[in-house]
Amino acid sequence: MTIKTRSDDLQLLISVVDCGGFSAAAEQLGVQVAKISRAVARIERQLQMTLLNRTTRRLELTEEGARFVDSVRQGLSTLALAEEQLQSHSQQPSGRIRLDAASPFALHQLVPLMSEFRRLYPAIELELTANEGIIDLLRHQVDVAIRIGRLQDSNLHARLLGHSPLLLVASPIYLAEHGTPSSVDELQQHQLLGFVGSRNLNRWPLQPPLEIKPQLSASNGEVVRQLAMSGNGIACLSRFMVAKDIAAGRLQSVLSSHVVSGSEREQVHAVYYRSSKLAPRVSVLLDFLQQHLNL
Repeated sequence: MTIKTRSDDLQLLISVVDCGGFSAAAEQLGVQVAKISRAVARIERQLQMTLLNRTTRRLELTEEGARFVDSVRQGLSTLALAEEQLQSHSQQPSGRIRLDAASPFALHQLVPLMSEFRRLYPAIELELTANEGIIDLLRHQVDVAIRIGRLQDSNLHARLLGHSPLLLVASPIYLAEHGTPSSVDELQQHQLLGFVGSRNLNRWPLQPPLEIKPQLSASNGEVVRQLAMSGNGIACLSRFMVAKDIAAGRLQSVLSSHVVSGSEREQVHAVYYRSSKLAPRVSVLLDFLQQHLNL
């Protein structure tokens, strides 16, 4: 059987689909739009089939194009894995990994581990990106993303890396001025710190449960942590963010006996795509994180 299309053309087609257009793909790859346009046209000519419907405002896959792109993704992934597995027999895992996590997790968990990971796997090129929301791994060309809390239904694979309990914390300065609450009801008399636009993050795992109306909110967990340390109120944050602050006396845990553990918000997963066996470079990263994270 003769293969009509070239793998480099197919890679460009995938980039067009993931980026949502020819210009966006060209900008991301650092090539001319004309090169990508010629590659897609060549594939359609060779297959004698229209894969993309183009308008001045948007680009959409045809039904045949959607099926073809799905198959191409699997085929290219299998080819890349075959090459990587062949190389791994004679050398350490190598290649690029783009790892995404919310900035608090990246700052408090990933950054401290990078020197050790690079020492163990010097042939792996690691790129860290920080997105506060849920991103499309394919569109952002991310290999592994760290997700905290309940996983949404998807076609991603996931590995549980551990659990990080939620804690209620405040600075010694705040507690000295406003007092330390001894019951859930007393929280109503305090300044509460929360998150913008996230009802779930403002639902504190107490007994009884409490959905707070924060007096001061932020869209980023690291900002909420800094607000708490600056004496602005009481916050509910994951232990991986505040354990060192508590040990150093910058923050104090409050109402610890009222906090209910075991909620889905405590779960920390790594999510990723795969069509067959996991690539060696990704496998060693997941193993490393599972062994070294301090949750």
